[in-house]
This record gives sequence, structure tokens and C-alpha cells, in this order.
Amino acid sequence: MESFLHIATVLRPQGIRGEVKIKPHTDSPEDIRGFKRIYVDGTPYGVRAARVSGEFAYLTLSGVDDRNAAELLRSKEIMAARGDAPEPKDGRYYIADLVGCTVLADGKAVGVVKEVTPAKTDVYVLDSGGRERAFAAADGVITSIDTEAKEIRVDKKRFEECSVYY
Repeated sequence: MESFLHIATVLRPQGIRGEVKIKPHTDSPEDIRGFKRIYVDGTPYGVRAARVSGEFAYLTLSGVDDRNAAELLRSKEIMAARGDAPEPKDGRYYIADLVGCTVLADGKAVGVVKEVTPAKTDVYVLDSGGRERAFAAADGVITSIDTEAKEIRVDKKRFEECSVYY
């Protein structure tokens, strides 16, 4: 398992006091409030304050005291130590745990998860024999996930209806 999780992306500075606007990659933007320490480009930052507005969050970080310092973080990925992250709810998984899983339809491998794009219906991108194949995790497509065994089982018929090569 990964020791760090990708939890957000810095969008831009907010105001003149060093606050940054971020796009959380968690189930809810409110989840960001639970992190007291984050990492940007491997540099640790203490989270002094966090607020949420709609689908975005705003962070005040230790050592980022003005707009110029915040500007240096623009477009950077925010990571958190797995030990600082809450356990996901039943039936929910961290993307880092899904990447690398083999997807099986009727017991046969159809690809390996390369990435997952979170959305109302998550989109999984697979390496399928050197070609990329994507599928939406619509109702009934995924039948089981075993992150320990690194396997995702799908209903073959639903998978074929929801997947495309590109």
C-alpha cells in the first residue's frame, strides 16, 4: 500500500495572507478539515486553518504567510501520510489502493487499473494489453473489490456495455 495519498490540488492563492484555494480529491471537501499536516512537493506544512465553500476548500498553511509564498504552490499536488488519513467507509477505497489492481471479468484479466477519475460515477482507466480502456463504475459493473489481493471483479456484460478502448 502507498504510504502517501493524493488528497487535493492547489488551484491558486486566495487573498493576500497566504491562503490557498484547493480542489479536494476526497469523498467530500469537508474531509480536508481532518488533516493537520500535508505535503506539497515533499515539503511538510502544518494546516493552521481549513474552511470549505461548495466543492472547494481553502487552507492556511504554516510558513505560507503571504500571496507570494502561496503563488509558489499554484497547481501543485497535495499529499497526506496514510497514517494521518481516516479509514474509508465501508465500500469506499482510496484511489492509491485501486491503482495496480487487476480487473477480472468471468475470472479473466481484462486489464490493470492505471488511474481512477473521481466523479459522480468514477471512471477507471485500464492498461489492457498495451491499449487503454476506460469504464464507468456504473451500477452493477463492479461486483467486488479486494485491495489486499489487488483484484477488482466486474460483471462481464455490464463491463462491456460501459467500457471503451481509446
